[in-house]
Amino acid sequence: MSTLHDIDPQSGDPASCAAVEMVVVPRAHDIGDGFMVRRALPSAGKRMVGPFIFLDQMGPALLAPGKGIDVRPHPHIGLATVTYLYEGEIMHRDSLGSTLPIRPGELNWMTAGRGIAHSERSGSEWRTHGGTLSGLQLWVALPQAHEETAPGFDHYDSAHLPIVQDKGVTARVIAGRALGVRSPVRTFCDTIFVDFDLAPGASAPVDAAYEERALYVFSGTVEIAGDAFEAGRLIVLKAGVGVSVKAITPARFALVGGETADGPRYIWWNFVSARKERIEQAKADWAAGRFAAVPGETEFIPLPG
Repeated sequence: MSTLHDIDPQSGDPASCAAVEMVVVPRAHDIGDGFMVRRALPSAGKRMVGPFIFLDQMGPALLAPGKGIDVRPHPHIGLATVTYLYEGEIMHRDSLGSTLPIRPGELNWMTAGRGIAHSERSGSEWRTHGGTLSGLQLWVALPQAHEETAPGFDHYDSAHLPIVQDKGVTARVIAGRALGVRSPVRTFCDTIFVDFDLAPGASAPVDAAYEERALYVFSGTVEIAGDAFEAGRLIVLKAGVGVSVKAITPARFALVGGETADGPRYIWWNFVSARKERIEQAKADWAAGRFAAVPGETEFIPLPG
């Protein structure tokens, strides 16, 4: 799921709403057993939103008993992977020795820095019973000064991510500051990530506090200044314009963004860097087996040909 497949999203119809810069329509891809991934970033029209350089919707997919996901060990550099589930469970393992499941409302923030490898699989107990799996996986491009930082892994239980509830709106502030509360999640640059869950007719404010912002509609239909947007759309907002997002149906959407990246980034497979030569070095290192291994794993994803 955190590997970069060739499923580039497409630009959607221009929105009439004055607050919207563009709408991106993700392209869907089946990665096996009916498990669908929809990629909204990077796209031809929008490579990044703040520090976010990658956004995948996982599922929803109903996995039968005995089935599961198996993303074999693969490498990353120059980024942080951000995993947030709506339903289901994924077992995370990495080359630092981290091993734990992530469940709905929890957050995995894995800083690749100069290099890390990890796998994502269904745990044995969850695989036995099966169930629905859905969520978001994102990549944050690290600031150039921190691209070679030491790798790290942070897991946050749902109880540690603040929730705001008011008038049919439930918002979990995953990263940054919003709605009067601040997340404890440590980031390397100004970053915002909020999970909004709205009852029909409820409205949520999205202020202009961050340089770049986008809304990814996971489910339902929302309205912004009279324009309706359905599920599976990345709505890129214009800078400096606050908006109110109204739920036409029960709706769930993510607010992502932050400060503008400090220069362009190159992205190849699972590698992100401000320097092409650094990506070439990472390719050579993975091919030669110079990344640290993931304890307990014997498989790996080869470097794409």
